[in-house]
Amino acid sequence: MREVAVGIVSQADRVLVCQRSRDSRYPLKWEFPGGKLEPGEAPETALARELHEELNIVPAGVESFFTQEWVYPDGRPGGGNDGEFRVYYYLVRTYTGKPVNNVFEQIRWVRPFELLELDILEGNREAVSLLMKHAETEKTPGHAG
Repeated sequence: MREVAVGIVSQADRVLVCQRSRDSRYPLKWEFPGGKLEPGEAPETALARELHEELNIVPAGVESFFTQEWVYPDGRPGGGNDGEFRVYYYLVRTYTGKPVNNVFEQIRWVRPFELLELDILEGNREAVSLLMKHAETEKTPGHAG
């Protein structure tokens, strides 16, 4: 099983979503930035490395949001566990630097409900649903957020 760290980078009431390149696996699908852990690497360390490589930003603090195991049924030709992932999602509310697109087809700031209009990578859909519920909770009067 591959392990992946993903950042839900936020700015005011928007989150950063990235479109996979047209020559990647699952081309042009939208996803949150992040990537695979290297051997022995902690998820938070992998996330910081990936956000720097992909977007030129450095998280100033992350908050664990959601962990899921996901299997892409198509996997790779020849089988194996290539399609099995454990994904660690983190909220990234503060960071240094300005996001620069280094690897994606495009990046976009959207409100959580706008994610429903995008062709989201299948493995990110549960996190999108939870994020929308989280955003609603934060808008509820009396919530300390």
